[in-house]
Amino acid sequence: MPTLFEYDSAFDRNIGWVTADEQLRLRSARVAVAGLGGVGGSHALTLARLGIGALNLADYDVFDVPNFNRQAGAFVSTVGKPKVEVVASMVSDVNPGLELRRFPDGVSAQNLGQFLDGVDVYVDGLDFFAFEARRATFAACARLGIPAVTAAPLGFGAAVLVFGPGGMGFEEYFRFEDHDEEEMAIRFLLGLSPAMLHAGYLADPSRVDLAAHRGPSSVVACQLCSGLVGGEVLKILLRRGKLAIAPHGYHFDAYRNRLVHTWRPGGNRNPLQRIGLWLARRQLRRIREQRTAPHA
Repeated sequence: MPTLFEYDSAFDRNIGWVTADEQLRLRSARVAVAGLGGVGGSHALTLARLGIGALNLADYDVFDVPNFNRQAGAFVSTVGKPKVEVVASMVSDVNPGLELRRFPDGVSAQNLGQFLDGVDVYVDGLDFFAFEARRATFAACARLGIPAVTAAPLGFGAAVLVFGPGGMGFEEYFRFEDHDEEEMAIRFLLGLSPAMLHAGYLADPSRVDLAAHRGPSSVVACQLCSGLVGGEVLKILLRRGKLAIAPHGYHFDAYRNRLVHTWRPGGNRNPLQRIGLWLARRQLRRIREQRTAPHA
């Protein structure tokens, strides 16, 4: 059966919000996405539907049943299958002409040069707790002058940060150095979301367990992340629209119907952030105590 795909027809409905010349720019762009689970798979599909012409996709994991509540490539038919292959198939089904580079071992110090080669924008979809891989990837982007976008799915909302020329660096903002994993998790969470719009409606705090790398998630937040990331990538590639470069960021929460623009000069060294970090540590300590307390 002959293919019905033709690029101009497939992405014609983008024209109007972008010009025909801008759509050609999107077609010539290469975007790298590391992590294809909770948000990364949705990011890849969003970028494919924008008409991005080339994607670098990295993930070492396979799909499993606990992924079903939020991950774009998670189906009964994909359980046990590599995420990079499933998502690559999905985006190729959107655009058979998409130029793909797969990295089935994820990202590491050994392949970051290859993963970021020729890339215009990096999109972070790594697991929340993948701190070393994330630090190495953002550091490589800074060295290469590649803008990097990250969005955190929080409750029923999304918090967005963009790192690029003229703004703070990833390490300078989050201040991870010499801290253990739990402290890095707290710093990452609060750094992503100084407004913490989601904190007031956590229905069951006992489900938060940083030591076990577990926490609640929602497809609402993941889908919001991908829409917002798509908008940021489009603005970067087309060089138009206002970018909120770190230490500026924003957090939209669909449950609370609120949008907050954040500004934390100094990142996690900011006095407001230090207070927030202290409060977050205290709250997590209470949650841990409640979870381990003997029941009457």
